[in-house]
Amino acid sequence: MRHLQTLRMIEDVARAGSIRRAAEAMHLTASALNRRIQNFEAEFGAPIFERLPRGVRLNPAGELLLHHIRTQRADLARVRSQVADLSGERRGVVTIACSQGLLPYFLPREIAAYRAEHPGVGFRVLVRDRAAAERELSAFAADLAVVYEPAFMADFEIVASARQPVQAIMAPDHPLAARPDLRLRECLDWPHAVPETETGVRHLLDLALRGSSRRLAPAVVSDSFEFLRHYVLHERLVSFQIPVGLTEAQRAGLIARPLPARDVPPGHLILGHQRGRTLPVAAARFADRLAATLAAMAADETPSASR
Repeated sequence: MRHLQTLRMIEDVARAGSIRRAAEAMHLTASALNRRIQNFEAEFGAPIFERLPRGVRLNPAGELLLHHIRTQRADLARVRSQVADLSGERRGVVTIACSQGLLPYFLPREIAAYRAEHPGVGFRVLVRDRAAAERELSAFAADLAVVYEPAFMADFEIVASARQPVQAIMAPDHPLAARPDLRLRECLDWPHAVPETETGVRHLLDLALRGSSRRLAPAVVSDSFEFLRHYVLHERLVSFQIPVGLTEAQRAGLIARPLPARDVPPGHLILGHQRGRTLPVAAARFADRLAATLAAMAADETPSASR
């Protein structure tokens, strides 16, 4: 499979934007790598890079080739997984791009349970916001994405989803902690901490306030939900997250209250993959497991979240 090595080199050069930098990372001379690419271009029948004063970049033909490289790699991984299954083995690496809310409890539990049955399967977990997760799928850098409120959905094949209302979180001694039915306006009357705009939670908060005279005026903004969970324990402010990342956090002393749908539209945690792609066996079986878990979560959702 010598041609695969050349294709990997082309991808590395495209990523580096420079033959010299890519050659250094490969422990090759720049002239040797350049000859390798020129030989490929001659065999391919067209140049694939534009040579610039400070590096190189893919031309339109190169962009098409890069898409082919990523598709071929994904197809090869699928075939290898199927071949392993012929002998009764389940191997391979499942790459997942996910919202950070799934990291503390949901994904560790699901991956550990799957690997208890299939220890030959490895996992690579990438923390990505909702738009970046979809880009990982389209670049074949991830097999699956589990994200809260995907941004585009154009090439996103939905496997399963579960409704996840936005919840207000706070310390147990916060004055709002004793209120069973909490409204968004009450939360905004207090200092509040919110996630960055790239997150699904922030998207829903901004959507809820569109056309309203109220605005978010955060005292703290962070791209880390873990930081926000801890920070509310240090200052009397309110933050916002979703239930999937809060189960154990609530037991650790946080108070969480679902916000009614009339205040903040509930979002959905969605599992999917690149549209039209046939997944490797291990990724497909793990997707089946996650789909069953999301279906159970959807069935267990209480009516109080939509009041």
